[in-house]
Amino acid sequence: QVQLVESGGGLVQAGGSLTLSCAASGIMFRYNTMGWYRQAPGKQRELVATIVLGGGTNYADSVKERFTIDKGQNTVDLHMTSLKPEDTGVYYCYADRGAGTYPFWGQGIQVTVSS
Repeated sequence: QVQLVESGGGLVQAGGSLTLSCAASGIMFRYNTMGWYRQAPGKQRELVATIVLGGGTNYADSVKERFTIDKGQNTVDLHMTSLKPEDTGVYYCYADRGAGTYPFWGQGIQVTVSS
């Protein structure tokens, strides 16, 4: 069984910074893609940033130049700077083993940015 455990969320003022961390535990796979999604109240879950095995990254337009994703062995971090109230939401860690494989999700962690 795979578990993705997120940490680092919380309340921050606009303009501040937070780092989210995610660690995979249980059965260890070589993950092809790891990343972060978020869901704001009343909205659908959306991609924030992903990083693939070779190190390539993908960011939502709304977070480019502000967020940075990096990974270790079965860990992935999201460094968030210049936070805005619209970044508020539940952030979910994500991992998969490649196209067409079963995706893994964390339980989610709250990030609240006050204006």
